[in-house]
Amino acid sequence: MLGNLNGWHLVIILFLVLLLFGAPKLPGLARSVGQSMKIFKSEIKNKDDEDTTQTNDSRPSTEKTTPTPSEPTTAPEKSSDDPTPKS
Repeated sequence: MLGNLNGWHLVIILFLVLLLFGAPKLPGLARSVGQSMKIFKSEIKNKDDEDTTQTNDSRPSTEKTTPTPSEPTTAPEKSSDDPTPKS
């Protein structure tokens, strides 16, 4: 897709960027793009490190276990002589 760009295309794109953003704002724009790329690369590296750590730490379990409920699944019924008034 970008293989068809030649020198003139890049000059036109540079001219349009200068026209849109203005010369004084370009250094700040380039700085913010650079910082964003730096943050993005560090986040990707951290994500890769977490993935490899999780892969090494997780061991597949061959046992099938059924969870035991700690509380009964049904709520106790209130008796009709409950002293709390109903709204």
